[in-house]
Amino acid sequence: MTTTMTTLNFIGGLGLSEVLVIALVVLLFFGGKKIPELMKGLGKGVRSFKDGMKEVKSGLDDDDKEETKTEEEKK
Repeated sequence: MTTTMTTLNFIGGLGLSEVLVIALVVLLFFGGKKIPELMKGLGKGVRSFKDGMKEVKSGLDDDDKEETKTEEEKK
């Protein structure tokens, strides 16, 4: 319960009724058939972002290893 309240406080103190109203408006605006497609696209975007972050991190790790090798060769 505490983590749920922390999350809701992060959103700006929205209560359950406000969240339900927002969900209803989204459902009416996009329709029941469009929401799964939107969520699928959102999931692909998040997955792509995470993959990009992993590539950047591995690239930085590779650069660090190369710098360490060149420093050892200089000695």
